[in-house]
Amino acid sequence: MIDFKKALQVFKNYLNDYDLEDGNIMLKVKHTYEVVNKSEYIAKGLGLDEENTELAKLIGLLHDIGRFEQVKQTNDFLDDQGFDHADFGVEVLFDKNMIRDFVDDSKYDDIIRKAIYNHNKYEIEDGVTEQELLHCKIIRDADKLDNFRVKEVERFENIFPSLYNAETMSYEVVSDKVYEACMNCQCVKIEDRENQLDFWVSYIAFLFGLYFDVSRRFVRERGYVDILVDRITYKNDETKVRMEEIRKCAKEFLERCS
Repeated sequence: MIDFKKALQVFKNYLNDYDLEDGNIMLKVKHTYEVVNKSEYIAKGLGLDEENTELAKLIGLLHDIGRFEQVKQTNDFLDDQGFDHADFGVEVLFDKNMIRDFVDDSKYDDIIRKAIYNHNKYEIEDGVTEQELLHCKIIRDADKLDNFRVKEVERFENIFPSLYNAETMSYEVVSDKVYEACMNCQCVKIEDRENQLDFWVSYIAFLFGLYFDVSRRFVRERGYVDILVDRITYKNDETKVRMEEIRKCAKEFLERCS
């Protein structure tokens, strides 16, 4: 059985190597703990047993362990700049065998490895087992749910460490590929994002990738579509139209699928 209290203390010890006065580091510390809570929320909403619920919490605790070194080295959260935080997290935990510090029993290793590796990918890789797939879906949903909270409360300069430009963001246009993905109820591919606004819309589009009714209901009940769409003042007429269409499509999707 998983000793989550022990794993939590090991995680806190791991953070000693990082600057907890750094706002970007603390953003990810808070995010990690919130993803643990949301993983538990989803697992219980699915009626999972105690073992799988504790496993979901452990995966939530470890899913972004690669982020801290990413921030330390690059001062950013971009995975398309040669540093994929999920890949690095797998390397830290399994290539260096740090996973044994968090959980004694190796029977969970393949599930944890697959869940962390796949949590930030556009799609879950083929060839996973039924239980691996379940936990891949839980962590992907939990991560997205807390990203909505982050996008509601965090300053834009923390969300976009190297991209944010307050003078230009309101005037930008949602690019065609990003707009089309939303209209087709699809998540946005990393390579299709061309500007700050595209990044912002891609976060809203996370909801199209949610797997579980409990997750979609969470987003709908908290009004995250309106919160994120309305957080920016759009000063480009084309963008105003597109954002209203994205709002309508997203809310209809949540009503239809929840």
